[in-house]
Amino acid sequence: MRGKLLIASPALPDWFRRTVILMVEHAEEGAFGLVLNRPSETTVGEAVPDLAALAGPAAPVFIGGPVQPDGVVALGEFRDLERSAKPVIGDVGLVDLEDPPADIGRIRLFAGHSGWGEGQLDGELEAEAWIVAGPEPEDPFGHGDLWAEALRRQGGSYELLARMPADPSLN
Repeated sequence: MRGKLLIASPALPDWFRRTVILMVEHAEEGAFGLVLNRPSETTVGEAVPDLAALAGPAAPVFIGGPVQPDGVVALGEFRDLERSAKPVIGDVGLVDLEDPPADIGRIRLFAGHSGWGEGQLDGELEAEAWIVAGPEPEDPFGHGDLWAEALRRQGGSYELLARMPADPSLN
């Protein structure tokens, strides 16, 4: 599952509603990912000023998930992927914030991450809580309504879901 997107199905009414997660790891022991489409109103300069030079002081901190919300995880675009703490997909991987490479391209900081215990994600996949898809190169650093865009790319009945308003009662 590493490098795949998990697109929340409309049946997920909880914290993960309308989220898109980039999977970083999926093993027998559990799984780890980052919500790509939940920017916070807090900037990097406000939340983690020590990292402002790396990500830009005005860049928003994204909410990576409900697990360890006080922790910071960085996803970066590498010129040399061997410098990544953990390659994820293509030239994108986790950034070692203790020793970030000087020649890193785009970077996004996340407060917290999404995590699942042993067998938990597999159960959610069987229950069709998530739609699994391949990412586009721009997804980890994109803007806009990634949930709707990722669904649209799946075609068929997913295109109809993509047009569903955030609050169906307003339809």
